[in-house]
Amino acid sequence: MSRYHFIPAWVAIAALAVTPAQAQFGGILRKVATPTPSPDSGEDNGGCPKGKKGSRAGRNILGGVLNEAIGSAASKAGVYSYVPIAEVSDTLTNAIACKLDPAEQVQAAKATEEAVRGEEVGSTASWTSETRENVSGSSTIIARNDEAGGRQCINVTDFIIVDGEETRATKRMCREPGQPRYTLAQA
Repeated sequence: MSRYHFIPAWVAIAALAVTPAQAQFGGILRKVATPTPSPDSGEDNGGCPKGKKGSRAGRNILGGVLNEAIGSAASKAGVYSYVPIAEVSDTLTNAIACKLDPAEQVQAAKATEEAVRGEEVGSTASWTSETRENVSGSSTIIARNDEAGGRQCINVTDFIIVDGEETRATKRMCREPGQPRYTLAQA
């Protein structure tokens, strides 16, 4: 069984070897053009890398193999990529969540919940990362409107700083009649 442990690593190495071969042999190897995304596409990915359509099972298998093979090497090299966790998906936008590690996502979501608890325009809650230096953020209510039928909605601006890079995202959150908390409104 231990010899199968190295198969994902060899697959990753083989995949990485294609790029240098293309660079060395130029026109000998067929070059495939990479499609460029159109700026006017109707879909908003919220700041996270856009996924591909296709076989979910195939992506899951290949993703698991590649993740195991090269995940620790990427972490050691300082390459990080965050995915929004399910626990905060109804509170944080992808533009914010993709820049935060899972613990920071929870902190940012708690700050949003604290800010909206008062329901007052201008109400703000701030947080500082417990897992990384130079990471902090805040959530501020910037507008409120009550809709017909008892639905209450607010606009909240999330602001984060990650290693000096500022990101701001405004989101609309609503609370249906009888519900205890605000959640991201569907676009």
